[in-house]
Amino acid sequence: MSGFLLELLSEEIPARMQAKASADLARLFSEQLTAAGLKAEAIETYATPRRLALIARGLPAETEAVSEEIKGPRASAPPQALEGFLRKTGLTREQLVERDGVLFAIIDKPGRKTADVLAEAIPQIIRAFPWPKSMRWGAASQSTESLRWVRPLQGIVAILGEDVVEFEVAGVRSGAATVGHRFHHPGIITIGSAHDYAEKLRACHVIIDPAERRRIIAEGAARAAAAAGLALVEDEGLIHENAGLTEWPVPLLGAFDPAFLDVPREVIQLTMRTNQKYFALTDGEGRLAPNFVCVANIEASDGGRAIVAGNEKVLAARLSDAKFFWEQDLKVPLEEQAKKLDQIVFHEKLGTVADKVERVAKLARWLVEEGIVGAQDSVRPERSRGAPAQTPHERPSTTLGTNEVGDLAQMAETAARLAKADLVTGMVGEFPELQGLIGGYLARAQGHGDAIADAIRDHYKPVGQGDEVPTAPVTVAVSLADKLDSLGAFFAIDQQPTGSRDPFALRRSALGVIRLIVENGLRFPLATVRPELVEGQSYFGREDESRASTGSARTDWWEELHDFFADRLKVQQREAGVRHDLIDAVFALGGEDDLVRLLARVKALQAFVETSEGTDLLAGYKRAANILKKEAWGNGVIPAEGGSQEQLGGPAGASISSSEVLGPGVRRDDEGGQNSLPYTPENEEAALIAALEAAEPRARAAVEAEDFEGAMAALASLRAPVDAFFDKVTVNDPDQDKRTARLNLLARMRAAVHQVADFSKIEG
Repeated sequence: MSGFLLELLSEEIPARMQAKASADLARLFSEQLTAAGLKAEAIETYATPRRLALIARGLPAETEAVSEEIKGPRASAPPQALEGFLRKTGLTREQLVERDGVLFAIIDKPGRKTADVLAEAIPQIIRAFPWPKSMRWGAASQSTESLRWVRPLQGIVAILGEDVVEFEVAGVRSGAATVGHRFHHPGIITIGSAHDYAEKLRACHVIIDPAERRRIIAEGAARAAAAAGLALVEDEGLIHENAGLTEWPVPLLGAFDPAFLDVPREVIQLTMRTNQKYFALTDGEGRLAPNFVCVANIEASDGGRAIVAGNEKVLAARLSDAKFFWEQDLKVPLEEQAKKLDQIVFHEKLGTVADKVERVAKLARWLVEEGIVGAQDSVRPERSRGAPAQTPHERPSTTLGTNEVGDLAQMAETAARLAKADLVTGMVGEFPELQGLIGGYLARAQGHGDAIADAIRDHYKPVGQGDEVPTAPVTVAVSLADKLDSLGAFFAIDQQPTGSRDPFALRRSALGVIRLIVENGLRFPLATVRPELVEGQSYFGREDESRASTGSARTDWWEELHDFFADRLKVQQREAGVRHDLIDAVFALGGEDDLVRLLARVKALQAFVETSEGTDLLAGYKRAANILKKEAWGNGVIPAEGGSQEQLGGPAGASISSSEVLGPGVRRDDEGGQNSLPYTPENEEAALIAALEAAEPRARAAVEAEDFEGAMAALASLRAPVDAFFDKVTVNDPDQDKRTARLNLLARMRAAVHQVADFSKIEG
């Protein structure tokens, strides 16, 4: 058994590509070994800025001999078919084997030396390597047949055991020579085998293991910060990036002028991270310190003083630019900046950003004035992040005074009108990632209240699944309005997501709306927002003469948007661990777009079906539903209070009105007093009737009170009577009155259960 070393030396490999390149090299190498009948005991890959390396341990000296059988034509086939098969296999007719009238070619393949296999495989790997971006170079680059690599390929080390595996790729011959660190050891190094590769490079100031370089950077940066009495702002991504930029990482502490701390903290950190790859530091109180940690790729003789001085000079220039933009933006009120938004096109069919701002401002104000946002937030008790919202019957209610609502509505409208103003500032022009954040800083500095500044800062939230959800009323109103407007507008102009295509991030907006509603306990049917989205906007599909005049609107956009919300909610709940069949069971009821109430129902259902009562009731329900389906019995709608003419059930969908039959064939006398059956029910039948008489109103009242746990508890009381009924009572009795009454009893039981969820959708 031998070890094989492959090193591909090149100009600098971008840090972001190194991890995937290592994985791709291991995958392609394994595929080639498998195809050749070889298997390594272990495969390791490494990457530095200048090299991609692989070590395969425990390779055999040669492949095993194999015998391959190829099926040919029948012995009685025409001569042309036989001649073609012989040409394909390179055999004669006498060398073929006949079995059951069919000819077979048996080709013995002798074992091959592993070195020969590798000499063929490595060039194929190099030429097929899937770099996300690659280049050609030199004179050969004039041809499209020339080698493509991430950066010019300079050398190849290929050693099996202690012998070089000979091959050539695009003029680069394999060998045993590589180079060390660009500055510490730029000369040639001769590698003896895979076993001494890492140590020889380490002696030449190259650490090939990215994990080791990451550890050195993390520990060294923390030590440098601690030595100055500071703490490192942890940034795992920055550790990985610096490890991909260095072969011999040396963390160094630097400083910048404290005057730059007048610039928003996020601007300083973004400047250091994005432009310079520096780590930020904080003092003992968590404030940003005028210091940084940079990572050098050299162990300098002066301890790094010159390197630090150079980095400080570059950072000072960067921060000077940021400070200039910040000071210039401070001089212009956000109200003036907002006037420039009519120069930015939001979408060719939806107008400018100023048009969007106008829509969002009106919608944000309406959300507060209608009590959708505001009252709930003002009384919400503190809860930990990620905890479920209170169910409706648990949450206290309050009503804001007229003046409070007016003040809140005005703040929401003002915040919405200023929320996009920072898009035209110099700071956001330089740092697009800080839109919203810069607006919040400017609003606070220009004298707007904290509520408005916070709403401007956070109105894009939540951006992702793990992002924090705003809870302040003004922020919630603006964030919700912004996302609802985008969803409604793009659906109205037929720009909804399709497949993996979602150029306007509408899936993210929908999930943001859902999280804002659910985590803030906002109580309103989504359909109530539709008129507000439509009002005054011809492209939203108003079903009147304005639509005919524009010719660009659709009238079915709301139904599609409603279904889109339902799909997003299902995705979110599945990711939260809720069973998909329980979500479907609640959604199947239809007509529910109060998300808080809907999810409270799902939560109660999940808790119920995991109990023994829930499991048994589900089994009884499915048995009843199967009988009703087989008999083509009606939908089993529960008769409403007062004896209204709602369908209960009947053969082939026939209607039996509740004035004739109440529930399970129970007749009501004219005075509305004692009910009676046209026959004497069996004990178990009477027990189920009584249980339904007790459970139905309890479950109905609990559902109306949005106490879904209570509704489940009421239904749980049916468990024993249902089991006993099926054990003792014959549903399809020869007596037609008994059969009709008992089928109606089952339909009534099914309808009672459907008050909470469609149990037919539940698995199990």
